Amino acid sequence: MSSIQGSLAKDRLGVPSVVFFVMSAAAPLTVVAGVVTTGYATTQITGVPFAFIAIAVTLAIFSVGYVAMSRHITNAGAFYTYVANGLGRPLGVGAAWAALLAYNALQLGLYGIIGSAVSEAIKLPPFNVANPPQWWAIALIAWALVAILGVLRVDVNGKVLAVLLCAEILITLIYAGASIAKPADGTISFDTLLPGNLFVAGFGAVLVFTFLGFTGFESAVVFSEESKNPRRTIAMATYAAVVIIGLVYAVSSWAMSLGTGPANIVAESQDKQVGLLFILAGGRLPEIFVQIGMMLFATSVLAAMISFHNTVARYTFALGRERVFPSIMSTTGRRSGAPIAGSLVQSFIGLVVIVVYALFKLDPIVQLFFWVGTAGGFGVLVLVALTSIAVIAFFARNPNGENVFRRIIAPFVASVLLAVVVFFACRTSTCSSASRPIPTCTGCAGPSRPPSRRSRSSASCGRSSCACPSPTSTRRSVSARTA
Repeated sequence: MSSIQGSLAKDRLGVPSVVFFVMSAAAPLTVVAGVVTTGYATTQITGVPFAFIAIAVTLAIFSVGYVAMSRHITNAGAFYTYVANGLGRPLGVGAAWAALLAYNALQLGLYGIIGSAVSEAIKLPPFNVANPPQWWAIALIAWALVAILGVLRVDVNGKVLAVLLCAEILITLIYAGASIAKPADGTISFDTLLPGNLFVAGFGAVLVFTFLGFTGFESAVVFSEESKNPRRTIAMATYAAVVIIGLVYAVSSWAMSLGTGPANIVAESQDKQVGLLFILAGGRLPEIFVQIGMMLFATSVLAAMISFHNTVARYTFALGRERVFPSIMSTTGRRSGAPIAGSLVQSFIGLVVIVVYALFKLDPIVQLFFWVGTAGGFGVLVLVALTSIAVIAFFARNPNGENVFRRIIAPFVASVLLAVVVFFACRTSTCSSASRPIPTCTGCAGPSRPPSRRSRSSASCGRSSCACPSPTSTRRSVSARTA
């Protein structure tokens, strides 16, 4: 049963649940295995760990004004609501469309990688599936699971994400701890954490890569209407997410450089790419930890899909309630309080995309995850920068209740810093070639060199276009290192 209630279920989410939604969208294990190694490999800059710290500080400063505004406005529309209240409804509507396109792009792009991630995981023990299903079959299973969860109570989704997120963060930290305990050079070096190793020619590209790792941190306010004590919950969840994500990324990327030796991290990332994380772990830990990591790599993608689906559904609900969309879009479940209409629309779009890509035999990695995914990430970056300006404008008219640091200083500093990141994003291929995202190998579900036209139709790892090791080659490399 459903009804047009005009409101979501109240008091369903506490701080931990909101943090789980936010951090699941960031997909920590996927970022550490893919974005970090790609950042090292493509930019050849060793200051990636410090870049994560710099972006975390920037987003923490942004969050000061962001959560201050959330204390005055509680609305699932997030970017739309903030930009409309700060810069006017016309810009707000534009931001709403941009947000929907961006989050849909992020969610849809993940359907392109989930098939590859799962097929790689089930080739390993205890599954040992020699011939895994086609990517679209796995994507459809994931789609059905996400669609079902999307119409259930939001706290049910939160519990599922809690389990998946805790598992992937735990294995990521275990991998990091192993490299720190057994550094390649025999000593612990802090070279990659030095600012001087970041601020060199081409550092703007590193900032863009690292920001993409935080995508989703801003979504806490989307769940404000369903939170217990929104004024406190959203603020704490946003700050906690930024700090935890930043620390996990900085420590993991630094530990990876210890595992190879700071002088070798670029070359090793170019050679091993996404396999590097698992090879380093396999040389220091029992093989079972590598197998668990590969499986959690797949569930990391699934968790991000669930989180982005919930975000898109709530944006659609908010826009239906504001009559930007037809009012039927504000339909919520009578018992679950979930945004039924928004969830069903997003599920329908996902189904259409999977079917179209399967029927026309389009490359799910290059043409879905590759092109569509990071276009969404760039859209979120622009929206965050625009929202920071909207916060300043809002408090210029409504100064009561917040001090000058929250109203003006922090939002202004954040606006300048985010404008710098957007500027550099537009100077990189991320913007100049229609937000070209990180290339990914279908065999290992991780970043690789961009495939040639001839090889884009390849659906298996190990061909000439792929720089990622297969599970077999990864195990051989682990054995060789151990020996």
